Parts: sequence; C-alpha cells; structure tokens
Amino acid sequence: MADDRAERIADFIEALRVEPGSEVRLDRDFDPRYKAGMKKRDGIELLRTGVSLLSEYQERLAAQDTFGVLLCLQALDAGGKDGTIRHVMSGVNPQGVRVSSFKVPSSEELDHDYLWRYAQRLPGRGEIAIFNRSHYEEVLVVRVHPEVLARQKLPDERGGQDLWDRRYREINRWEHYLTDNGFKVVKIFLNLSKEEQRTRFLKRIDLPEKNWKFSAADVRERRHWDDYQDAFSEMLSATSTTWAPWYVVPADRKWFARICAAAVLAHTLMDIDPQFPDVGADARRDLLVAREELEREAPAGVPADPYAAGHPPAAHSGGRRKKGKKGRKGRKGKKGRKV
Repeated sequence: MADDRAERIADFIEALRVEPGSEVRLDRDFDPRYKAGMKKRDGIELLRTGVSLLSEYQERLAAQDTFGVLLCLQALDAGGKDGTIRHVMSGVNPQGVRVSSFKVPSSEELDHDYLWRYAQRLPGRGEIAIFNRSHYEEVLVVRVHPEVLARQKLPDERGGQDLWDRRYREINRWEHYLTDNGFKVVKIFLNLSKEEQRTRFLKRIDLPEKNWKFSAADVRERRHWDDYQDAFSEMLSATSTTWAPWYVVPADRKWFARICAAAVLAHTLMDIDPQFPDVGADARRDLLVAREELEREAPAGVPADPYAAGHPPAAHSGGRRKKGKKGRKGRKGKKGRKV
C-alpha cells in the first residue's frame, strides 16, 4: 500500500473482519453497539476524512481503468444500508458508481441460474458497483423461506444442508473468479440488534415523513429473527475468504457504522493502489505542442502559464480583471484583509 494512512485504516477495521475459516456466532462474536471507544463528535470528522480518501482513490481507479470494485451490503430491514450508501459515497463522482437494489426476482430472472441477475450488474473496469442486498440473499431469504426456493425451478430438488453447502462453494468460486480478473469484492454485513430494529420500526410508524419506508411485511419478517441470525452466522463462516472477506459492522449507531463502511471501502481501494497512467513519448510531445499554442494566446500582462507560475486565475467571465485603487477588486476588512 502506497499511502501510510492505509496501515491505520487496516488496524481499525481488523476487529470487524471475519477470519477466513473461523466459525461465527453473531450473538457471541460481534456486538452491534461496539464503537471502539469513539465519540460521535470525533466520528464526524473521521467520516469526512474517509469520504475524502474515497474521492481521491476513486479518481485514480477510474483513470487507471484496470480494476473494478464490487461492494456487497447485507443487513436486515432498518439496518441502515441506504443511509450508509448515501453518506459514504457522498464525495465520489457519481459517473463512476452504480448502485443496484435486488428485490423479488422477475419471471425472466427466475428463468436463469440464481447468479445470473447479479452478474448483469457487476462493475466495469474503473467502476465501483454497490449491491444493496446481493447474491447472498440466495443463502439468506431463500433459506429462511423455502417457498422462495420452490419458485427457482431447480431441476433437482435436493434439500437439506447439501444445497446450502453447494451454494457457498459456488459463490466462493464466483468471487474468486472475479478477483482473478481484477474485480475486488468487498462485503459488509451491518449487524443490527433486535431492540434497535424495533426502535427504528416504531420511528418509521410514528413519523409521517418516515411512513413510506415501513411495511407491515417488515414486522412479519422480524418474526424470523432467530432463523436469520443462524443463516447470517453460517453464511459469514462459510464465505469469508482471503480473496473476499466479510466485515461485520456494528450498526446500532449509524454514525459509527458509516465510519466503518467508509474505512473498509477505502482500505480496499488503497490496497489496489491505482495510479494515474503515464502518457507515452508521442502523447507527451503533443501536450507540449498544445501548451505552446495556449501560451501564445495569453493576454498582455497575464502569465503565459498561470499554473506553472504558481498563481492560477480565479474563474471569471473573460479578459483581465480590472483593479481599483486598493489593488485587486474587493473590499477590505479588519487589518486590510480582503473579505
């Protein structure tokens, strides 16, 4: 990693990483209210730093056009996926990011293998793709609700543990294939407590402007809480790999969850360490010719190349900016400072 900030970020997120090959039990291994001894007021500045890093490295990623990044976000209802995306990605160029949300599969999607619809939304080189819910729904919702599996038209109705073990292997191999081809896979599970989910549901009911975010189906799904905790625990155990590890982010405090998500994604980009491409000798000669032409067009009294001279001009409508008696156009405040 080229940046010395990378080591500090790696240390910070290590507590969130699921060690490949380990057996996870969410209720034992990860605390939804963990905040690393941090205070919210300090976290606001850290989030700004993380967003700034993402902006810097995303620009490099797009310019290099060699690697792509797939960010998978998983959580139960009210886990904070939408807010995490909105805050963490607030500083990046939207042209280089694509967010996909996966709902109930369509009839066309059910006519293909279970990974088909996810493959359609993978990032291109130089891009970041975010899956708001992901292919892991195929070992979560599908597992908790057997009726969903029945709609997938599998030719061989093999049930039991073998089906899920097979899907874990298939998903791991698919992600390995993506990584081998230059597409990094980063996976975040927003770990929400049952009590915090209850509180957030009530907020969505009590506040009229939040009503649209609530569905009675959310409460019905909450009745399967223990089944989901078991499915998440097994998924994390079986699919956290050296090439695509899982990070379990404490989600009861939204501000801390966003800091963690920004750190995990920044770590991934800094690990890639994309660089701006060097231009070749021919392209360099073309740049010098273009520079000479532009320098010849400089108005009288203006540096031929303001950037090389160290004082680029402010944006204006054209021509030289007129000076008044007090020098540059403007008014003076205390001690003569321009305000």
